[in-house]
Amino acid sequence: MMLTGKWMLKLTMIGVLVIGLSCPAMALLENKFEKEVEKEAGAVKLVREVQRGGYDLVTTEELKGWMDSGRDMVVVDTMPYEDSYKKMHVLGAVQFLFPIPDMDAWDTKETDGKSQDDFIQLLGSDKDKAIVIYCGFVKCTRSHNGAAWAVKLGYKHVYRYSGGVFAWKGAKYPVEKVE
Repeated sequence: MMLTGKWMLKLTMIGVLVIGLSCPAMALLENKFEKEVEKEAGAVKLVREVQRGGYDLVTTEELKGWMDSGRDMVVVDTMPYEDSYKKMHVLGAVQFLFPIPDMDAWDTKETDGKSQDDFIQLLGSDKDKAIVIYCGFVKCTRSHNGAAWAVKLGYKHVYRYSGGVFAWKGAKYPVEKVE
């Protein structure tokens, strides 16, 4: 009888230990699964923007490689000048503001008073030149608007750098600022 009581106590303690250790593990797994749903939603949103905009994507490593090889391109930062571009931007990037919500029709109130012609002048007359457009980070859609407008204006090699300046800095590549 005494022996059975000790075994029951041991089994109970082992059970409590197993349950106690598995609960945090289960919580981590659930969190992992929930995070995957968020990643999926973000990835699908990005793909649908790319499909709608008719441009391509470039990664941080690819863009850095293009820069290092001297590829002829225009890199455009679509973030606000004072609040972002002036403080930090990808090397050699020029600034042209685009809004976050889709801009189906050109709206100078959303582009800091600048026109389509101003954008064309910034991008240049060579419609075959590579155009890379970015904003802050993957969820930011300013770059979608800029890339979609470059395509609408007839540029043939338009890339959205979806990771933006945050990914650039995260890769420990140097940034520029306006003094």
